[in-house]
Amino acid sequence: QVQLVESGGGLVQAGGSLRLSCAASGLAFSTYSMGWFRQAPGKERELLARVTWSGGNTYYADSVKGRFTISRDNAKNTVYLQMNSLKPEDTAVYYCAADRTSLDNVRRGVSGHWGQGTQVTVSS
Repeated sequence: QVQLVESGGGLVQAGGSLRLSCAASGLAFSTYSMGWFRQAPGKERELLARVTWSGGNTYYADSVKGRFTISRDNAKNTVYLQMNSLKPEDTAVYYCAADRTSLDNVRRGVSGHWGQGTQVTVSS
């Protein structure tokens, strides 16, 4: 019923840009906080960015601050992650996530929803 479908991943040269999209269905999108996580091989899944339902409050991890921008279009039920100045260390599977209360609930597996993930590979 609830689906989050990511797109926009791929292979990019260091210094380049990608825009990830996450299309949501089966939920009241405008009432959910939305975010992006990533997981590299052998690493924990880390929160990169989140945006509240209103779009007026955002958070960024230090590793991506100033390079990545999260945004949402409630009319389209879509959240975006614009990634600029990409580095090889950004290589990972990127996951969209949604929860009505906290994205930490999604990370812990107690509530919320994950997308299937999209691979981003940055070549040096």
